[in-house]
Amino acid sequence: MPQATQAAFDARVGVEDQSLAGARPAVDGVRLAIHDDLAAVERDWRAFEKIADGTVFQSYDWVSLWQHHIGRRNGVQPIVVTGHDRQGQMLFLLPLGIEHGGLARRLTWLGTLLCDYNGPLLAPDFGARVDAARFRELWSAICGRLQGHPQYCFDVVHFDKMQRVVGSQPNPFVGLGVIPHANGAYVTRLGADWESFYAEKRSSATRRRDRTKRKKLGEFGEVKFVTAQDTQELSSTLETLMDQKSKAFAVMGVTNLFALPGYSDFYHALSRMQGFVHVSRLDVGAQVAAANLGLIFRGSYYHLLASYNGGELSKFGPGAAHLHDLLRYAMERSCQAFDFTIGDERYKQEWSDGHIVLFDHISPATVRGCIAAAKLYAVGRAKHFIKQNPALWNMAYKVRAAIGPVIKRLRGN
Repeated sequence: MPQATQAAFDARVGVEDQSLAGARPAVDGVRLAIHDDLAAVERDWRAFEKIADGTVFQSYDWVSLWQHHIGRRNGVQPIVVTGHDRQGQMLFLLPLGIEHGGLARRLTWLGTLLCDYNGPLLAPDFGARVDAARFRELWSAICGRLQGHPQYCFDVVHFDKMQRVVGSQPNPFVGLGVIPHANGAYVTRLGADWESFYAEKRSSATRRRDRTKRKKLGEFGEVKFVTAQDTQELSSTLETLMDQKSKAFAVMGVTNLFALPGYSDFYHALSRMQGFVHVSRLDVGAQVAAANLGLIFRGSYYHLLASYNGGELSKFGPGAAHLHDLLRYAMERSCQAFDFTIGDERYKQEWSDGHIVLFDHISPATVRGCIAAAKLYAVGRAKHFIKQNPALWNMAYKVRAAIGPVIKRLRGN
C-alpha cells in the first residue's frame, strides 16, 4: 500500500496507541488494524458487507444500533479488527467487544446475546487465501496486540453461536476448537410460487386443517395481513408484539428481555430502518392476532421475533396463519431462503429443509480466565446435553415455567 494511502488508513483508526493502528509490520502479508470507534470504520464496513460472506447480524446497522442502545449502557468496549492485504483490499472484519462479568473480562462477538449467528465478515476468497494454519497465526497476533493494550486486555475468549461455515467457506474460528452450542437453527429454501411450496411442505390433511382454522379466525372479523408502514404504525405494532411476547416469557418462566435496559429502545430504532426490517401483523377484525419483526438481508428473510394473541384467538392458530403470509411475502420479495433463526421449536423443523449446527469457542487467556472458561464450558455442555435429551428438556421446561413466576415475585417484579 502506498505510504500516503497507509497514512490515511491509519488516521481512520480510533485508537490512541498508533502501534495498534497498523504501524507495525504486516503479519504474513496481512496488515491488521484495531478500531474502537464504530463510526470511524462505518464507510469501509458498509462497503465490505455488500460483498463479504456473513449474516445480517454482522451488518453495520445491526451492530451499531446494538452498541448505541445496549452495549454502551452495559460498559461494553467495542473492538473492530480489520485485515487488509498488500493491495489494500479488506480480507476480514471482526466485530468484537470486551464485556465485564464478575472477575473476568470476556472477549466476545459484539452484540453476542442478541445475535442469532455470530462470526466474522470474510472476503469471498478468504478461505482460498488464508488456510487454517495461517489463520491461527493471525489470530495469535490479534490476541497479542489486544493484550498489549490496557484498554483491550481480556481474561477469556467466549465466542458462541458460530456456524461451521461463513457463506460457502469454512469458518476459520471453528478451527480454533469448539463445543456444540445448546441450540441449533433452521432454514428453508423458498420457491417462486407459494401454492406449490405450501403443497410440498404440508400434507393435504394439514392444509385442510389450516383452512378450517383460518375460517374460524374469520368468524371474529376480517383476517388481514398488514405490513406496518409509517412511524406510528411501526411503533404500535411493535408494542403489541413486545406485550404479547412478554406474556409468553412469563408463562415460560424466562427473563423478559424487553424489560432489560435499552432493549425496547433497540427494537424500536431497528423497526424504523426502511429496506432492512419488516414489521407485520395479522389482524382479525380489530384485534392483532399475531405480529412479527423480520430482517431482509442479501436474499434471506430472517424470522427474528414473533408473537401471537394468547386469548380466544389462540385456539385457531393465528401464529401459523401469520407464518403462511410471511413465507408468501418473502417469496414475493424474491428471497431465496427463509431463516427461522436459532431455536429448536418443532414448527421450524417441520417447515425447514436445512439444520444449522452452531458451535462455541471458549479459551482462557489468563489464570483468572481459567476459572471463567471452566464455568462457561461446564454450563455449555450441560445445556447441550439437556436440550438434546427430549425427556430432560421437557422436565427442565416444566420446572422453569413453575419457578419462574415465583422468582419474579421474590424479586418484586
